Amino acid sequence: MSEEIRILAIDYGTRRIGVAVSDPTGQIAQGLPTLSPRGLVHAASLVADLVRKYGAKTVVVGLPFGMHGGKTEATKQVEKFIQKLATLVSVPIVPWDERLTSVAAERAMHEMGGSPSRNRAKVDQVAAVLLLQGYLDSGKR
Repeated sequence: MSEEIRILAIDYGTRRIGVAVSDPTGQIAQGLPTLSPRGLVHAASLVADLVRKYGAKTVVVGLPFGMHGGKTEATKQVEKFIQKLATLVSVPIVPWDERLTSVAAERAMHEMGGSPSRNRAKVDQVAAVLLLQGYLDSGKR
């Protein structure tokens, strides 16, 4: 029997954190409930708990670069989150370019008949799923 290769993906935000986890084979992303942290330390603690709960071997964290590839204030916040998370878990943390995942998530919700503006938590969850599936499909693991 092959080893489980669960991967956790994080769409970090200061108000909400979209979360997705792969199936045990590391092929298919599925959404988890969106987290509502009370600050950076709490956010890192919540994610560390999920790493342990699911036995994740890797954490992929969406890095929100500007449209021209430069760092933004949001990029710096995510980098601080990654630094804090790294003190709490011993698995690799992979920053992953997440440009346009939120836009794609909103588009997907529209296509499914949902209202992104009324359900931001669902947008964050779908963004995390798209982020993780993109990582899984890239073959980088």
